[in-house]
Parts: sequence; C-alpha cells; structure tokens
Amino acid sequence: MSVTSPVRRAVLTACLLRYGRPIGIAEFSEILWDDPPVSATANLRSHVTGLRRDLDEVEPGLGDRMRTYRGAQCGYGLEIAPDEFDLPRFTAAVQRGRNWLLRGSHKSAVDALEQAVGLWNGPFGQDLPPTRWFNAHIAGLNNARLDAYQDLFTASVLAGRTIMLAYRIESVIAEAPYRQHLWELLAAVHCLHGDTVSTLSVVNRCQKLFAEDLGLDLPPGIEAMRKAALNWDREEAMRLVASRTQDSAERCQCRRPPHPSS
Repeated sequence: MSVTSPVRRAVLTACLLRYGRPIGIAEFSEILWDDPPVSATANLRSHVTGLRRDLDEVEPGLGDRMRTYRGAQCGYGLEIAPDEFDLPRFTAAVQRGRNWLLRGSHKSAVDALEQAVGLWNGPFGQDLPPTRWFNAHIAGLNNARLDAYQDLFTASVLAGRTIMLAYRIESVIAEAPYRQHLWELLAAVHCLHGDTVSTLSVVNRCQKLFAEDLGLDLPPGIEAMRKAALNWDREEAMRLVASRTQDSAERCQCRRPPHPSS
C-alpha cells in the first residue's frame, strides 16, 4: 500500500490493530506520541485527511473506510472485516496448526503453520514510532511470529519433513539467537540425519553464546541432544522433540499477541 508518510502508516497500523472499534482522540495522541505535543489533535486530523487521500489513490473510495466518530466515541476507526487483512488470518492459521500438532496430525500442522508464517515478510514494526503502545504490540507480534516458526519446525521434524529445515532454523536463530528451543530443533535435525559432527557443532555454538552473552550454562535440552547424537540415538532425538510439544503449546497460549481491542 502506497502510504509514504511514517505517521500516516502509524495511524493506519493502529487502526488495523484495533479493528472493530474506534480509537479516541486522546488515546490516539498517546499511541503516536509518548509525550503528545500541544498540536497533537490538529496534527492527527491532518494525518487522517492525508491517509484518506493515500487510500483513495490505492483504490477510489477506499478512503471512506477511514471513519470519523462523533459524540462520546469521538475519534477515528477503520471499517474492515477480519478476513481482509493478515493478522486475524495469521492468528487463526497458527491456532489450527497448534491444534493439529497437539493431536499428533503433524503433516496437517505443517501445512497450517506454513500458511501462517507465509503471511509475514519479516519482523513487524519497522518505521513505526517507538512509543510505549507500539513497542508493546511490536514485541507481542514478533514473539507470536517466532512462536509460530518454532511450532512449524517442531511439526516438520515430527512429520519427517527435514529437507532444508536446518537452513530455515539457522535463519530464524540469526534473528532470535537466545531462543533455546530453536537450538534444540537445529541439533535434532542434524542428529536425525546421522550427522554427529554438525550436531556437536550446534551444541558448542549454543554453549558459547549462552555462556558469553548470558552467563548461563548449556540448557538441559541441548545437553540431551548432545547425548543422543553421541549415542547415535535418533529415536531419543525424536522423543525429545515430541516431549517439548505440549510445553511449547502451553507457553504460546500464555503469550498470545496483543488483542486488537487492547
């Protein structure tokens, strides 16, 4: 979408995250600025007008969806259905995939979770104002995205779909290097391929990173994968991955992305 102004993109993003109800003028000011300027209301009105023009350039009449609310609900909101943008679709696909994973339908879980992560082009939050409101949503949504990748990789291992999986896990580790479960999955993939050297290399990299950056010992799950690799025990590696499924699902349930109404 051709919305060139960073503030207009922020206004649009806020309306999408809060789809279903308007955002009051005072709240909108606090969303865009931690310390709103005296001219916040006038600035907001100007940016909404500009956003309507930008939307009309994308599709004539689209700007009409950016509504102004009067009276007790004085503010702005975007008229949009949940199936018209990616966040509700992502959330629904992740939930389907997670349910399939817990039921042991690993191939169906992979398909649903691939659909979910395919909706992303990268981390959420680039070019948004670094306000408290946006920072909370950025953290929540990016954690939800990484959780979805972890579930996808887990389902892929359990479904036996491990071609190029090590590369995919490495690419996410580069973004989130302190996620223990990703290291466990990467070590498991190499172990399942019978590649003890690569498994031990993953373990050593993880051990060094956690010790030097966090002052932590090697996580128990990684140590267990090292023992499985040294014993050439692929069944144990698979069991270790499967045993994490329930724990991972419970963790993700406790850390859902911020609800649009929050």
